Amino acid sequence: MASEREKEIVKASSIGIGANVLLAGFKAGIGLLSGSIAVVLDAVNNVSDALSSIITIVGAKLASRRPTRNHPLGYGRIEYISATLIAFIVLLAGVAAFKESVKAIINGNETEYDVWSFVVMAIAVLVKIVLGRYTQKVGEQVQSQSLVASGTDAIFDAVVTTSTIVSAMIMVIWQVNIDGWLGAAISIVIIKAGIDLIRNTMNDLLGCRMSAETTKKLKNMITKYPGVYGAYDMILNNYGPEYTIGSVNIEVPAEMNAEEIHRLSRRIQNDIYLQEGVNLTFGIYSVRDDEDTKAKRQAVVSALKEEKDVLQIHAFYIDEETKTTYFDAVITFNVKDLADYRKHLTTLSENAIPGYKVTIQVEYDVSD
Repeated sequence: MASEREKEIVKASSIGIGANVLLAGFKAGIGLLSGSIAVVLDAVNNVSDALSSIITIVGAKLASRRPTRNHPLGYGRIEYISATLIAFIVLLAGVAAFKESVKAIINGNETEYDVWSFVVMAIAVLVKIVLGRYTQKVGEQVQSQSLVASGTDAIFDAVVTTSTIVSAMIMVIWQVNIDGWLGAAISIVIIKAGIDLIRNTMNDLLGCRMSAETTKKLKNMITKYPGVYGAYDMILNNYGPEYTIGSVNIEVPAEMNAEEIHRLSRRIQNDIYLQEGVNLTFGIYSVRDDEDTKAKRQAVVSALKEEKDVLQIHAFYIDEETKTTYFDAVITFNVKDLADYRKHLTTLSENAIPGYKVTIQVEYDVSD
């Protein structure tokens, strides 16, 4: 049975298909009768919008399939693949439109407009604005990148059609034909939009940094629980708009036993999943709060304070039996050679606390 999210995507996309098919028919008729390449290209753009809506529906249907043994994390990322297909359709439409526009500029074309041409194009502008705002709103509500992109494209189409109306008015009033040039300008903007869409969807497929708002919110939630000193190294993986899994390391008092840690981590895990829909697993850092540990930590912090690429030090732990000090150092992406930089930080740290071997886990700044 389809989820409410899937139903909303199908509904919005179906409305988009119907509206774009009707607009494409009207614009194609006007373009052919008037001889306007810009209007004809605008009609082609509506056809590509309808095709994009169809792909959005198919993508939503496939993405909602239940997990299988081969794909235990589900099929949610299919929506990103469908969004990539839509992006390529937009790009190809722009390239084809540019080619026809250049032909029109070189060969010239006669255009004639009547009152009905302006009326239909004005109606198209209003329809596209309403359709675009509706599609964007639904896309944001259900977290569908394809719908948001379609809505944005619809708003953009309204601007393009408005430009076509301006071109037609210039032709009627001053007998100056800028139709081919306008078509070329429209094509360039469409091509740019296609490239931007491809870049955005590829980021989702490759995996990108989660928003600072999301990670900071989750960390703040975690650190509000009694017994949690800090939350670090959060990694979130998006397997579709509705499924995010990840991991985070938390600092807890050294005196907590396994049962207490288990109870605490499961409580946090359950609360975050119910409230935010994120499935987290937890790593544990043991923290001692005695004066000797504090002093040694401060000595290391002071030794590394001039290192501009060191953003944070956490999980500081001293094993007195082996005289070994452990901690994590979060660094910027400016550091190219991790092994060499780790040696450098280790030397500085061991000089700060003589008699102790230092083991550092150096990691890039993966989340805010």
